[in-house]
Amino acid sequence: MQELNFPKFPYRFKSTENNISIFDVIRKKFVVLQPEEWVRQHCIHYLISVKKYPKSLINVEKLLKINDLKKRYDIVVYNTKGEVEIMVECKAPQITIDQSTFDQIARYNLVLNANYLMVTNGINHYYCQMDYEQGSYNFLKDLPSYC
Repeated sequence: MQELNFPKFPYRFKSTENNISIFDVIRKKFVVLQPEEWVRQHCIHYLISVKKYPKSLINVEKLLKINDLKKRYDIVVYNTKGEVEIMVECKAPQITIDQSTFDQIARYNLVLNANYLMVTNGINHYYCQMDYEQGSYNFLKDLPSYC
């Protein structure tokens, strides 16, 4: 798999007849290693190891209903009050992050109301903090660490 713009982390792999799988420490199971999953796993480990978010506050690939459409978010981090603190949208490294990617996470956030958003393809990372009172957002250099 392609090297990404994240710190290196220890991963567990499993090989079957046709697939290589990677162990997801949040879902506690092996998942097929696709390019987007490679980015997702790096981001999970970044949130846990670098930003110090507890695994118990992280949720991965859960169903989300938007206008009767079923969608799946990539990663959500909750705060201790059960509110969505961070929502992350992961793309495969070869996918260029463009306006449609930001539109996608904005649509998801209409339902989730996260305080922070992250969009990444593993190479480029974008972070912003929502300001619901002003109806705006501010780009950041990084996500806050867990307090």
